[in-house]
Amino acid sequence: MFPYPGEQQLRNLIEARLDQVLPASEEPPTRLHEAMRYSVLGGGKRFRALVCIASSVATGGSVDQALDPACAAELVHCFSLVHDDLPSMDDDALRRGKPTCHRVFGEGLALLAGDALFALAFEVLARMEAPPSVTTRCLQWLSEASGTKGMVGGQTMDIEAENSALDPSDLRGIHERKTGALVGASCAMGGACAGAAEEQQRALFEFGQLVGLAFQIWDDVLDEEGDASMMGKNAMSDRTKMKATYVSILGLEEARGEAERILDLAMKVAGPFGEKAEALRNFAKRAIRREC
Repeated sequence: MFPYPGEQQLRNLIEARLDQVLPASEEPPTRLHEAMRYSVLGGGKRFRALVCIASSVATGGSVDQALDPACAAELVHCFSLVHDDLPSMDDDALRRGKPTCHRVFGEGLALLAGDALFALAFEVLARMEAPPSVTTRCLQWLSEASGTKGMVGGQTMDIEAENSALDPSDLRGIHERKTGALVGASCAMGGACAGAAEEQQRALFEFGQLVGLAFQIWDDVLDEEGDASMMGKNAMSDRTKMKATYVSILGLEEARGEAERILDLAMKVAGPFGEKAEALRNFAKRAIRREC
C-alpha cells in the first residue's frame, strides 16, 4: 500500500534507524540502556512512524526526510507505554507479547528508561538534517502532543476518571489527547518535513487525531472481546480496572459503528491531498482494523 519501498521495507528502515539512535547496551549505564532497547526494539507495528512517513509522501516529501521524526514519535510512544504499564498507573504485566519493562528490570529502572526515551526523542529531532524552521516546527508538534495538551494531559484525565460516570464526549476528550494527539503530531511532522504549508500540517494533524481516536475505540472493542494475541497485552484489562471505555458506554456494536464513523471523517479530511495520500489513507484503515 506504500510507495517504494514497500510497507515491510519501511518497517525495517524504521527498526534499523531506531537501533542506531538508541544507546548500545554495552555502553554504561548498561542496564538502563538494555531497558530502553528492550522497550523499543523487536515489537510494535510502528503505526506512528509509518503515518509520519506516509504524510511526508502525501505532501511531496520523501521517506528519508521523515525518518527521524518518525522515530522520534515512536520513542515518545514507547516512553508512554513503559510508564503506563507501571504499578502506579495501569500495572500491566504484558506488552507487545512479552513481559512489561518493569516486570523485567524493576520499577525504578523502568521509570528511568521511560524518561530517557522521552529525552532521546527530542535529541533525535534536534540533530536531524533539516532547515532550522522545519526542526523547530517538528519540536513544537511533538512537545505539544506529549504534554498537558496531549498525551500526559489525557493520561491524567484518564486516571482522574477512574470509577466515574463518563459520557461519550468526556471519553472522547480523554482519548483525543491520550492517543489522538501523538498520531496527529506524527502526521503533521511528516508534512512539516516535506515543506507543507501550515494549513496542510494542521489538516494532517486533524486527520491523525481522528485516526488515533478510531484506533482507541477499536482497541476498546478488542479488549472487550478478549483477544490478547491481537492486542499484545492482557485482554479485558480496562474492565478489570473499572475504566470507562467506548464499549462500556456505547455497547459493543455501537462502539464498532463509532470507530467507522470517525474513520470516515478522517478520510474526508485527507481527501484534498489526492492520490499522493492514498497510501496514508489505506494504511490508516488497515491499522485501525488490525489488518496489518
